[in-house]
Amino acid sequence: MPEEQQEQFLVPLDTYLKAGLHIGTKFRTKYMAPFIYKIRPDGLAVLNIQEINRRIKLVTKFVAKFAPNEILIVGKRENGWKAIQMFSKVTGVRNYAGNYHAGVLTNPQLEEFMEIKVLLCTDPWPDKDAVKDAVKTGAVVIALCDTNNESNYVDMVIPCNNKGKKSLGLFFWILAKEYLKKRGLLTAETEMQIKLEDFIEE
Repeated sequence: MPEEQQEQFLVPLDTYLKAGLHIGTKFRTKYMAPFIYKIRPDGLAVLNIQEINRRIKLVTKFVAKFAPNEILIVGKRENGWKAIQMFSKVTGVRNYAGNYHAGVLTNPQLEEFMEIKVLLCTDPWPDKDAVKDAVKTGAVVIALCDTNNESNYVDMVIPCNNKGKKSLGLFFWILAKEYLKKRGLLTAETEMQIKLEDFIEE
């Protein structure tokens, strides 16, 4: 890959590849077809890594416009809990790692009720209750979508492996660093404290 292309990646290409951020499933939906680069001999779809990188850049730029209390991260599947919780810890963004309670965004009677402008979910299928609530309130829905996902109700799709602990850890690590950097909160000291291994479940 030419050097100038390499430089545009948020992390070295090798880091993306090692985390398997681009490895999809054997199932493919029409929604995700445009993001598929090729199908491996074992039947697994491979996502276009340059497009993944481009979308992460777009999303980090967009999300950085919002204060932590205007964003909510949800992830029902356990594989993403550690990454989500670490992201919240370093950015102050609220999260539901585990069960999101339907109505949190739409029912002011609930003790947990919150108003947000951006919802980021790790998988629009298990996280569908949060997605539906966010849509009702007019919040922007950003979703990590694998090759088997449908993207109805999603405003911004980030194509990636949304099931692997390493790929989710890498995504939220990049997002945390870029979010803090773009909001002018990333000091050299903070950057050293935000370690990739802390985002990845062993």
